[in-house]
Amino acid sequence: MDIVLLIKSIATLSAILGILIFLYFYLSHAKKLPQKNPAKKTQQIHEVEPNFNTLLEIIKDTKSTTQELKEAVDLILKYYGKIPKKLGIRAHPKFEIYSELLLRICHHPNTNKNIILKLDRELEKLNPEYKLELEDSLTKGLNTRGM
Repeated sequence: MDIVLLIKSIATLSAILGILIFLYFYLSHAKKLPQKNPAKKTQQIHEVEPNFNTLLEIIKDTKSTTQELKEAVDLILKYYGKIPKKLGIRAHPKFEIYSELLLRICHHPNTNKNIILKLDRELEKLNPEYKLELEDSLTKGLNTRGM
């Protein structure tokens, strides 16, 4: 009687294992990841108002092309160019994001002077009270570039 129960248990566990293996291969084949395409990245940006963090990720990505950087900077200036007002003498805490943005864009391997100057000038034009802080961030960013 014990041998019959043991054989039935082994047969049941083997059937369950077979089903699980089948589901594993079937589901893994169905979930193939799409290839990353830089053209899709820029298309997704233009479809709806882009998320600020998405634009920052494009700038942080060292594989982003000069065209992608230019488009990301244009969209940042269009939708997120206005920095919240200063808190008395201190800069608003969100200014640190813009400071990092300037540092990243200056340090990016595919950037050029036109992108850097456009970002700096437009931010200064939209936020005159942050002129000194923006110049300081730009200086730090340019100093991180290699000769």
